[in-house]
Amino acid sequence: MRNLWVFISKYNAFFLFILFFGFSILLVVRNNDYQRASAINSSSQVVGYFYQQFNSWTAYLRLRDVNNHLAEENASLRNQLKGSGYADSVQIGAIVDTTTKRRYEYYVAQVINNSIHQKNNYITINKGALQGIRKGMGVLSPTGVVGFVWNVSPHFATIQSLLHADTKVSATLQTSQAFGSLVWGEGNYNPRIAYLEDIPNHVKVKKGEEVFTSGYSVFPPGIRVGRVINTGSKGGKSFLEIQVALTTNFNSLQYVYVVKDDFANEKQQLEDKNNGG
Repeated sequence: MRNLWVFISKYNAFFLFILFFGFSILLVVRNNDYQRASAINSSSQVVGYFYQQFNSWTAYLRLRDVNNHLAEENASLRNQLKGSGYADSVQIGAIVDTTTKRRYEYYVAQVINNSIHQKNNYITINKGALQGIRKGMGVLSPTGVVGFVWNVSPHFATIQSLLHADTKVSATLQTSQAFGSLVWGEGNYNPRIAYLEDIPNHVKVKKGEEVFTSGYSVFPPGIRVGRVINTGSKGGKSFLEIQVALTTNFNSLQYVYVVKDDFANEKQQLEDKNNGG
């Protein structure tokens, strides 16, 4: 406290100058219309600038909440898409009574761990069995296919990424509707490239044409997977080697949608009977 008084007494002339200078400005502003309007305008600009900076910071801090909200909204919209349901139709004469029922449900989840440069890559998400996630469910990004749910704990789940040697996704070409298996490919370490296999040589494939999910696996049909960037014969064999540029950017994956097929168990049980299971 003593040091404070010493400081004030030493610089008392400066503090008195500041006090009288401020008081004189106040008198000028209060008693002159032009100066008062200028001061109000200047102060409004300064205050507005600080409000703008403050709002920018608060908006930045709220980005996570905004992203979570958008992801939840996208999942809700996906649940309402035509491709998420199936038509239950009854035709009597010329009258067709069609009711669309939901088949696919989407659960949004956040990516909390991801690998892209290994031979077999996995992704961890922050949703698990308590949120309805089950092994074998398909997983999508906002732009394409991600992979399949592999292991599940109460609060988390791991995904066998499309960037995995054992992952196969049934996909179809836009023009010919020919379908095959989309795989990452042996020895491929590029997270943006995959290969469409089992397409016969006689099928005409155009560079740039789109590749979609076929609907023969756990994914709904018509989900965009990528586009053809190269094609050719595979070592004299009867199938083409088609290189596909993936639409999913695994480098920047933050949110995913886990797909629940309400008919998956029924379909699997029926197919197991055909295999003697």
